[in-house]
Amino acid sequence: MAMSAYSKKSAGKDGAAVRAWLFCLCSLIFVMIIVGGATRLTDSGLSITEWKPILGIIPPLGEGAWQEAFTKYRQIPEYELVNKGMSQEDFKTIYWWEWGHRFLGRIIGFAFLIPFLIFWFTGKISKELWPKLIVMFLLGGLQGALGWYMVMSGLVERVDVSQYRLAAHLCAAVLIFAYIFWVALRLRPGPGQTKQSSTGFKTSAMALVAGLFLQISLGAFVAGLDAGQGYNTWPLMDGALIPKGLDAMSPWYLNLFENALTVQFNHRVLAYVILVWAFVHVAVAAKSTGTGPVTLGASMLFGSILLQLVLGIATLLAKVPIELGLAHQAMAILVFSIGLWHLSQLVPVPAPDQQ
Repeated sequence: MAMSAYSKKSAGKDGAAVRAWLFCLCSLIFVMIIVGGATRLTDSGLSITEWKPILGIIPPLGEGAWQEAFTKYRQIPEYELVNKGMSQEDFKTIYWWEWGHRFLGRIIGFAFLIPFLIFWFTGKISKELWPKLIVMFLLGGLQGALGWYMVMSGLVERVDVSQYRLAAHLCAAVLIFAYIFWVALRLRPGPGQTKQSSTGFKTSAMALVAGLFLQISLGAFVAGLDAGQGYNTWPLMDGALIPKGLDAMSPWYLNLFENALTVQFNHRVLAYVILVWAFVHVAVAAKSTGTGPVTLGASMLFGSILLQLVLGIATLLAKVPIELGLAHQAMAILVFSIGLWHLSQLVPVPAPDQQ
């Protein structure tokens, strides 16, 4: 068996406490993504018009501070063109959503830094894990900057943030989540493979994970264009299986990112493709490995994808109420996590005595 990325010594050094810490970080990022979705659905993302990485942790204190924050918000296009006449009390509601989103980002930073320092001083971090933790730290910092870059797009000429920057921000969050989750999964020494999975089956699992990530990306564009607010019928879309107007924009590729009809249509079609693919994947697993853990993992993945499809249809038909919208986004991350976990079953870390 090939040498694992972690030696015997490393497998013992990066123990249960380190794994638990990384999984806790994943949980916080999961919550962060959901709060970000709530910020989007409540149109709260532009309520704070400044980026203060340190002082921004303090919310407005007192009537004067609230008035100052509200005055700054009233200077951007969203207020003038969408929310003109909004009361200060209504402003406070959207402000707290955005403040909570940013505050949680800072909490995640502390949740990374403080345990990291403790594990470092107590010698709990292996040399193999060090570069991975540095990558996590850098990605977290870049994500904060990317979040402000996204907000900036809605402060001057637009009444909302750019769907491109929104998609980049969400995709970066999902990639950070995936990276930490995968590293945590690989820290647990496994029993070794009892039956070698075929290269084709592993490739299928990898492609499913990639497809799920692409689907999340398309979902970000659906959210960025408010595409879920229209074409709220199923299975037909605008009265047809393939609606007219998918190529209304020129050049053609703009339809993929700026045409709400096309973006929602692609999101639907990819969901069907992933569901069928996951079903075939389960059938292949059952035929090649029987009723073992790999088949169970593939079945869980298929079941979660089916549930997500049903939830997505319900969300669409209801015109994206905040409860269903957030449930749909949360389920997307859970399905993606199951996909990563299933993939990890196919490339397990060998047991220490096999390394």
